Amino acid sequence: MPEFSKITSVYTPEKKLNAIEMLRAIKFAITSEFEAIQIYQQIMESTTDKRIISVLKEITDDEKHHAGGLYKLLELLSPGDADE
Repeated sequence: MPEFSKITSVYTPEKKLNAIEMLRAIKFAITSEFEAIQIYQQIMESTTDKRIISVLKEITDDEKHHAGGLYKLLELLSPGDADE
């Protein structure tokens, strides 16, 4: 586990992911991005504060970009999985 108190601390696992584990991790990351988008959209719908909406809109756009990048990675590594 990384130590968040040190900015130079980086978690480096001893074992690298195999191909199946990597695909599972990428799929999980895509799902997480979409869950984050849903949460931010729900918060935006729950307020009339334009400042909050503006910032969350930017964050939501970033999350969509992240999901797209992860999807491209999934297509690259396993084209059949990207069609699901």
